[in-house]
Amino acid sequence: ELRYANTLMRFDFVWLRDHCRSASCYNTKTNQRSLDTASVDLGIKPKAVRVDETTLFLTWPDGHVTRYGLEWLVKNSYEGQKQQVMHPRILWNAEIYRQAQVPSVDCRSFLETDEGLKEFLQNFLLYGIAFVENVTPTKEDTQILAERVSLIRETIYGRMWYFTSDFSRGDTAYTKLALDRHTDTTYFQEPCGIQVFHCLKHEGTGGRTLLVDGFYAAEQVLRQAPDQFELLSKVPLKHEYVENVGDCHNHMIGVGPVLNVYPWNNELYLIRYNNYDRAVINTVPYDVVHRWYAAHRTLTAELRRPENELWVKLKPGKVGLWKLMYFWSREGGRVFLWMCRLVVTKEDASGKLHMLQYSS
Repeated sequence: ELRYANTLMRFDFVWLRDHCRSASCYNTKTNQRSLDTASVDLGIKPKAVRVDETTLFLTWPDGHVTRYGLEWLVKNSYEGQKQQVMHPRILWNAEIYRQAQVPSVDCRSFLETDEGLKEFLQNFLLYGIAFVENVTPTKEDTQILAERVSLIRETIYGRMWYFTSDFSRGDTAYTKLALDRHTDTTYFQEPCGIQVFHCLKHEGTGGRTLLVDGFYAAEQVLRQAPDQFELLSKVPLKHEYVENVGDCHNHMIGVGPVLNVYPWNNELYLIRYNNYDRAVINTVPYDVVHRWYAAHRTLTAELRRPENELWVKLKPGKVGLWKLMYFWSREGGRVFLWMCRLVVTKEDASGKLHMLQYSS
């Protein structure tokens, strides 16, 4: 046991030997472990322990010395992780987002300067949505913009694709019907991290996009009905995409709970909520399923509160990016809406911001 910075930490001696950052145990050039973990004696104990104001020193039976900064231990201990947030974010409803006056970033600044990219990524990672203005409305220019953030992920639709109301794919998104709020690719075992939307052409009415902060809604459920939050985070469901249109034949199944949380601190990191794609519920026993429906109803009520709805009109030149944990839906009644769409990985976006912050 070790107490530092008002945190009581407990460490296993094998863990302390395994995480040694000495030159023989850890390669600082590659940031990779050199020590063979399987070679560490599971009954190992240090023969000497010393701690001063900043550092813990352990001398092992073979004479090897391990040094740990106490700040590093607080950050990397289980107890320290329970107190930390992996992904800082600002939860919002429509009024909170409007009052924040989050600026869009000009395309040239976004593409040509680190400051523009950094501003965009900071806002995007905090709020989960962000916009770039004055983008040339072509597929090629949208691709250049997306690759500034991250790698483009290959999907069953391709790397980048157009969609409009022509029912060329077996999905409601390819019709003129309005779409209720949902998250996409719930039928992927690893749902896509970030979506990029660019309206290349629009004739007629409708076509607005609705955005809702799913984290904000889930937080309300956690406060009002923590037992229902827990149920939504632990009951696994199947989501599926079945398509038989033209040459497109797909049947994909993804499994996971509606709310996905880190088990050590209960932090929400992913939401699977799509009433269109949810498969037959056959993974939930009889004595749980009714309670799950009640919990699902509570979350749905929060997502549908008018005060949580942020309506956005995408137009040629305005590109929207949002994480797939943030809900979107689409207004019906449009005459012609030609959209360019792609997905990128969220890990690259976080990593790029870290590098920009480090370099500055």
